[in-house]
Amino acid sequence: MAVLPIQPTPFFADKNRAFWLLQSAGWGGAFLLRAITGLVGGQDWSFLVNVAIEAVTGFSISLVLSVIYQRLISVRPLVTWASTVLVLLVGVAIFTFIIAWVTSLTRASFDGDFVALYIGFLIWPLALLGAWSALYFAINYFLQIEEQADRLERLEMQATSAQLAMLRYQLNPHFLFNTLNSISTLVLLKQTAPANAMLTRLSSFLRHTLVTEPGGKVTVEQEVEMLKLYLDIERMRFEDRLQTEFRLEPGAGDACIPSMLLQPLVENAIKYGVSPQEEGAMISVVAQIVGSRLRVTITDTGPGIHHNVRGDSGRGDPDRADGGIPTGMLDRSRRTTSTGVGLANIRDRLAQAYGEDHRFEIRSPDSGGFAVMIEIPFESAEDTAASPSSTPQARQAVSPSRLAALPSEKASPA
Repeated sequence: MAVLPIQPTPFFADKNRAFWLLQSAGWGGAFLLRAITGLVGGQDWSFLVNVAIEAVTGFSISLVLSVIYQRLISVRPLVTWASTVLVLLVGVAIFTFIIAWVTSLTRASFDGDFVALYIGFLIWPLALLGAWSALYFAINYFLQIEEQADRLERLEMQATSAQLAMLRYQLNPHFLFNTLNSISTLVLLKQTAPANAMLTRLSSFLRHTLVTEPGGKVTVEQEVEMLKLYLDIERMRFEDRLQTEFRLEPGAGDACIPSMLLQPLVENAIKYGVSPQEEGAMISVVAQIVGSRLRVTITDTGPGIHHNVRGDSGRGDPDRADGGIPTGMLDRSRRTTSTGVGLANIRDRLAQAYGEDHRFEIRSPDSGGFAVMIEIPFESAEDTAASPSSTPQARQAVSPSRLAALPSEKASPA
């Protein structure tokens, strides 16, 4: 038989309900404590009437105190505490007076010294209402802190989501400009079929970017399918100069990564690895599981950094996370005539998504070539789907039918 899932509700989710539960349990417990103590101490059963009146009186006075405290808790601290002490003393005085008066009416041995009886009963109401007041303020301040923490967390999530969207929307301009320029060239040359094929591929690629949430995650396999679509577009520009290789080790294809994370790295490899060389270059994408982490490496056989940097060997501290390549040097050599987004943008996206729990390393040996290695915690599609931040749009898969075989005509290099 199927069991319905039970979602536990926080006790203070309904503050009004929580107040009445605590109020009833607290004064009911005080009544039982006084009753049991009195009966064990030899009191007769008529003593229970006094205890019941005492519990009802305390319950009623505490209700009045809760209304007053609710107004005092939101004012300046000095006014809050001074007024609380004054109101508490008045409440204790009234509580003690009622207990002493009822006792004087029901006790046969009462000799008429009401002041002495009043002073004798003062400690118990002071302890009860004092503890009740302390608990009331403690719970309410705790709830205020929780609400502020939740509000701050929501604001941080909104800010992070906005920043992720901004970073991702910066990734496509180079590719879009180059593609449109190539299409324009093909149209001018009256090569209609290749231009139409390129437009079809561009349409499919842009459709993928629209259906995927900026802060969402996709599997490595889905990201690779999108990369293949992107590379089909670029291959129409570079033809045989652009060679590609994909290797997904068992289990790596099901791991989740931020959407559109690898495309700018491949775009970077085309711009600085394939484009400068007449013979082109090979771009490799390797995904593997290393322990409990996912490692994705993108390499190209282009000229690398050291070939472009003049007057410096490019070697820095070998312990640096970026492979010993100073950031300034990397920016000068790999982002000439760029708009200022690229590798640094990917680094920012990883920091936003994983904090310190990631690696982003860059390698460029003296013999040439360039490699970027990303290592992040392994997350399966099921884990991502269960995450509160996941959305249906973020989890939407890139189905093979949407990336079906498209026209394969090739154009001359634009």
